[in-house]
Amino acid sequence: MDLPVMMLGALVILTLTSVFSFKYRELGFYGAIVAIIIASFAVSFSAPVVFIFAIGLINVISLKAIKSVIRGVDYGLVGLMVLATLYILTTQDLAMVLAAFVLVSVPTYILVMIREGGANVEVGIKYITFMVLATVLFLIGAVILAYTKDTFDGALYILGYVMLVMGLSIEVGVAPLHEWVPDVFTSADPIPMSIIASLAKIVPFIAALWILIYTASELTASITVFTAVLAAISMFTGNIGALTSKEHARVLAYSTVANMGYILTCLVVVISPKPEFIAFALTGGLLMLFANAAGKIGFFNAIKGEGAYSPPIILS
Repeated sequence: MDLPVMMLGALVILTLTSVFSFKYRELGFYGAIVAIIIASFAVSFSAPVVFIFAIGLINVISLKAIKSVIRGVDYGLVGLMVLATLYILTTQDLAMVLAAFVLVSVPTYILVMIREGGANVEVGIKYITFMVLATVLFLIGAVILAYTKDTFDGALYILGYVMLVMGLSIEVGVAPLHEWVPDVFTSADPIPMSIIASLAKIVPFIAALWILIYTASELTASITVFTAVLAAISMFTGNIGALTSKEHARVLAYSTVANMGYILTCLVVVISPKPEFIAFALTGGLLMLFANAAGKIGFFNAIKGEGAYSPPIILS
């Protein structure tokens, strides 16, 4: 069976089991597991695929620690995110890259509001507001960059580049566009946040790197300074913020800000004339993403073990 057929089969299984999980809740869990396994076999096995498979399974299993009002459907949402993440590693089509970006971002709008006994609407409104802005900026920037590849216009290229990077920065929490990160990380339930802080960070960076390499021009070297400055600000802000925070979740929030700054530096490699440097940057970025994902899942699940919200750290 070829890739599209197996991916479609995994998506059908995920959809049907999510629908029937309203009556048989465990069906959503098993359907998500089966869909992730099928999708993993559909793509060529590699280190990134194995790690995404593992992160996806852990994210699905961790949802069992919370009694969600939409339990069953939440498994399907995480499964959809895993399928989109696996698929973006195989596609060379701009439309599918952008589709994968949206399919990973939108389920987090629901996940962030999940908590035991109801919905955390306040944190959801804040998160969704920033994510919608990020998605709009990213998509418009990507379309402008794609347009300039065939009909080059310097001003349009710069506009598209800035919009794309700003959209990415808001999406993943790069300083100084990280205002939502500390409050959402602290207020939301730790289990959904472990998914948003791990699995949801992979696709935006892969999509941005793919688009910037695909649309690179003679102006790229100059405008890349914008990305480098954002990365430096994020590293500094994240580390200082983590050192001065007293809550577990807020420390993890600023840790994410710093980590996203490190990964953002990988986008600078698009100006390199040597293809091997791009491969090195992609490898380094994926390793950092995977390390961030593994750490956040472990820490947020540990916080959940202490209660719905993290107690303050007493500094001596």
